Amino acid sequence: MEDIATQSAGYLDMELLRFTTAGSVDDGKSTLIGRLLFDSKAIFEDQMEAIERASLSKGEENVNLALLTDGLRSEREQGITIDVAYRYFATPKRKFIIADTPGHIQYTRNMVTGASTANAAIILVDARHGVLEQTRRHAYIASLLQIPHVIVCINKMDLEDYKEEVFEKIVKDFEAISAKLSLIDVRFIPISALNGDNVVDRSVNMGWYQGPTLMYLLEHLPITTDLNFSDQRLPVQYVIRPQSDEYHDYRGYAGRIASGVFKPGDKVKVLPSGLTSTIKSIDTLGESLDKAFAPQSISLTLDDDIDISRGDMIVGEENAPKVAQEITMKICWLSENPMVLGGKYTLRHTTKEIRCIIKDVNYKMDINKLEKIHDDKQISLNEIAEVTVKTTQPVFFDDYKRNRFTGNVVLIDEGTHNTVCAGMIVAE
Repeated sequence: MEDIATQSAGYLDMELLRFTTAGSVDDGKSTLIGRLLFDSKAIFEDQMEAIERASLSKGEENVNLALLTDGLRSEREQGITIDVAYRYFATPKRKFIIADTPGHIQYTRNMVTGASTANAAIILVDARHGVLEQTRRHAYIASLLQIPHVIVCINKMDLEDYKEEVFEKIVKDFEAISAKLSLIDVRFIPISALNGDNVVDRSVNMGWYQGPTLMYLLEHLPITTDLNFSDQRLPVQYVIRPQSDEYHDYRGYAGRIASGVFKPGDKVKVLPSGLTSTIKSIDTLGESLDKAFAPQSISLTLDDDIDISRGDMIVGEENAPKVAQEITMKICWLSENPMVLGGKYTLRHTTKEIRCIIKDVNYKMDINKLEKIHDDKQISLNEIAEVTVKTTQPVFFDDYKRNRFTGNVVLIDEGTHNTVCAGMIVAE
């Protein structure tokens, strides 16, 4: 029992990597994930038996590993990915959450939602076709969402006789795109998802490639440095007032740390009031901490009795976020109902909800050509634009590039209560 408890504790303490896949239709995204799961021994026997039966029913000679992620019946019938499919697995090094996102342009919103929390993006390129318009679109979305690491997998190298010059040409073409975008860390790997070359095991067919396999890279990407540990930001989610004699004077401000490191004795400021105080204690369930950092969920107590409620934010005294009622942000429209210029929406930012109107459309983005369109104010489903909104109350925010947590918002239709827009704040 002790060994099991030790192993369980070790599993819970393992680092978690979230990654998303993107690529043009039939580039092999689902097959690649199936290969990752299969070669890393992350498939249960009943899952394997199910996809073997499904492959036979489709008349396929070999097991179709793509069926591991193409879970919807319509996806299996059409042989494409429609919805975002999430899969979970672990190796001795890390835990992983995979978001297999669609490649079709009409499912751009699915890719945006699936990739919004990713540490890394895998962009697949078919070695036969090279960089396509959809490749540029996926690279732009990775840049828009500020995904810290991008891994470009040149797939189906077996169909190009594993030629190094094919790989090098695609690398050069993609680098020409990434030079125009704010991609942070880009890696390239030549693979064959069908045969397993350079996915989990090193390829014997591409001795000219001396870099890591995809699995090795996923296990060793330095993701802890991606978090913002310099800007203290704690959006208040709940005020804890225990109704007991033992804790009758306890007043804790609970929430998930968006960024920064908090320690007892730190001078902090409360927004929107602007009042300052000192951290008395940092508590979690059953214990007090000497320090806490993103993305821990904690409760703070302060030396001073300040009126604080849900939607307020506790920040560093000398390092506060921007405060404004007029916000510029890049958006992806998620609703089938077009955006209404001048329309009223609910803006949700961290733990705060306030009303707003869309004041102006600064430009719409042609993400296939990477060009801005300034004379078109109509924003429809899956389209990306930069807009300015006016809120009824001040918002405390950072530029999305600096802080993905305090720099993102969603807009909600007040009539239907549907989420209609994902926004990335531009504040620099």
